[in-house]
Amino acid sequence: MLYGFTGKILHVDLTNHTIEIEEPSEEFYRLYMGGSLMGLYYLWRNTPAGADPLGPENTLTLACSATTGLPVSGQSRCTATCKSPSSGGAADAQAGGFWPAELKYSGFDAVVLKGASATPVYLWIHDGEAELRDASHLWGRLTYDVETSLKEELGDSKVEVAQIGPSGEKLSIFAAIMSMSNRAWGRTGVGAVMGSKKLKAIVVRGKQRVQPADKAGIAAIARKGAKIIPESDAEWFGKYGTADTVMANFGAGGLPTNNWDSGVMSSTEAAEAIGGERLYEELLRGAEQGKQDKQGRDTCYACIIRCKRVVETEWQGNKLVPEYGGPEYETIATFGSYCGVSDLHAVTYANQLCNEYGADTISCGATLAWAMDCYENGVLTSEETDGIELKFGDAEAMIAMLKKTLNREGFGDVLALGSAKAADRLGKGHEYLVTAKGQELPAHMPHVKRSLSLIYAANPFGADHQSHEHDPAYSPKSWDDMKVYLEPLGLVKPQPSKVLNAEKVEWALKTQYTYSTMDTVNLCQFVYGAGGWQLFGPQEIADVISAATGWETSVDDMQEIGRRRLNMMRAYNAREGLSRAQDTLPQKLFKKALKGGRSDGIVLEEAELAAGLDMYFELAGWDVATGVPTRATLEDVGLGWVADDLKL
Repeated sequence: MLYGFTGKILHVDLTNHTIEIEEPSEEFYRLYMGGSLMGLYYLWRNTPAGADPLGPENTLTLACSATTGLPVSGQSRCTATCKSPSSGGAADAQAGGFWPAELKYSGFDAVVLKGASATPVYLWIHDGEAELRDASHLWGRLTYDVETSLKEELGDSKVEVAQIGPSGEKLSIFAAIMSMSNRAWGRTGVGAVMGSKKLKAIVVRGKQRVQPADKAGIAAIARKGAKIIPESDAEWFGKYGTADTVMANFGAGGLPTNNWDSGVMSSTEAAEAIGGERLYEELLRGAEQGKQDKQGRDTCYACIIRCKRVVETEWQGNKLVPEYGGPEYETIATFGSYCGVSDLHAVTYANQLCNEYGADTISCGATLAWAMDCYENGVLTSEETDGIELKFGDAEAMIAMLKKTLNREGFGDVLALGSAKAADRLGKGHEYLVTAKGQELPAHMPHVKRSLSLIYAANPFGADHQSHEHDPAYSPKSWDDMKVYLEPLGLVKPQPSKVLNAEKVEWALKTQYTYSTMDTVNLCQFVYGAGGWQLFGPQEIADVISAATGWETSVDDMQEIGRRRLNMMRAYNAREGLSRAQDTLPQKLFKKALKGGRSDGIVLEEAELAAGLDMYFELAGWDVATGVPTRATLEDVGLGWVADDLKL
């Protein structure tokens, strides 16, 4: 018996409006597991090399895993995979909430989408069945409105909806797929791919519960989490969310400000004004009555941490409503410090607008910051920006241009391409870009966490802050607390945060394998990880997979899954023409020293990054000159057929 999985994959051809059900073998599940790796398999098999990311040949897969839907924290995750419209290589994005568990309960482990419908449709999956329905009446409408309408139309308030908003319909490069109107498959442009297929939503409902091999084992892990959470960093994380890292990053000189001109805002007060404590004390729902712990914190299915922010306030007469959640650290940084804005209400309104329209807050906010940088330096004029003076610190200008961008109106139509493609369209502003492989950098600075420079550059789908553990977790100061998580990975020589030596490179790659595993088995990186601040570590990752599937699984086995997924991503990129030439960072980080705070005067060195990449590729078993996995490496991770396709 196949435990943990439904054993069924739903295939939908949107061109022909046909639906088929695949029942893969147990060997298939053992090799590809779910999530990102399973999606990459279907992307490789179904999408021809050189296909247009926004054309009908691109394959979009949403895949769960063995643990999805089980009664244990951190498992209700799903990964969307496709060819990226921003990089032209592999793309994936993860989201949580309740939709992933409900997909499993509807009877399927994954949905594989190919082709493109001639007219808007939505996919209705329920109790092992699926059908395409007309969505013309939903096209152009905002996410919460659509979710409410679909629940009424289907006569069930408990259906879960994954959808695109107007940004996805209009093929904005940073469009997201949204569920619950506030959980986003946010990065790499997956929403634009869904929009290109004229697929408005995927609605799921079912009663088929997941059968783990070891119910007692799953229950034991759940009890362990409940027992240790009061004394763990997860308790703090649940209360303040990622927003509480604003001041930590500011103190280290690592809070990107004014499009990465600085690692600090103008003052401590300016940073505190957009920090996690201010969000908790003033903006969360229930804050006025002191009830924000219950009213202002939401959760994902079966998770005890409750880290999701829920706000209820206003900005200049615009209501900020609970249905659209609340901002995380990355959103606060990109619309706040990136843009020099210290008005938390305006930042929170920007978050709501992005959730209404279905847009990635990181790339969207960072693109506005790039435009502000260009404006401040005379590259853009007010005539080009529709009369809006895009100055750092101007919250009203930021919101005005954000609305234009989300609606693709005027200059906003250019910004909807993302900063890299906008610079290409305009033929200027490239020196102010802060992107890697076409994707805007998230809000953690390699100037103060040096291994980030390596992973931002080498990561297959562009700069990403959740693709490996961050340097402070491997510092001598934190070693006593972290070694229990890192020793199982063979990491026993902690290093300072601002070095990129051989030991730090090994740390980066091995923790990248860990995070790659979690993106395949779909475990939340805020619950499981290798940094010690999460609720569970590498051993519990192996334990929960073993209990779900009945397969005897070790930490090393889990690392191998992450290694397989990372190799397949790099191989896919090679098939699409990407190589080491794209493994770089924006020139601004090499040429312009930071100003102010503890990172004052720091500039990254290209020679240091090049040496780090040499060590990284060699350790990974990839060709040092090209960054492409060797045949021996691909065969070692069970992907010999990929090496054959690449003719290695």
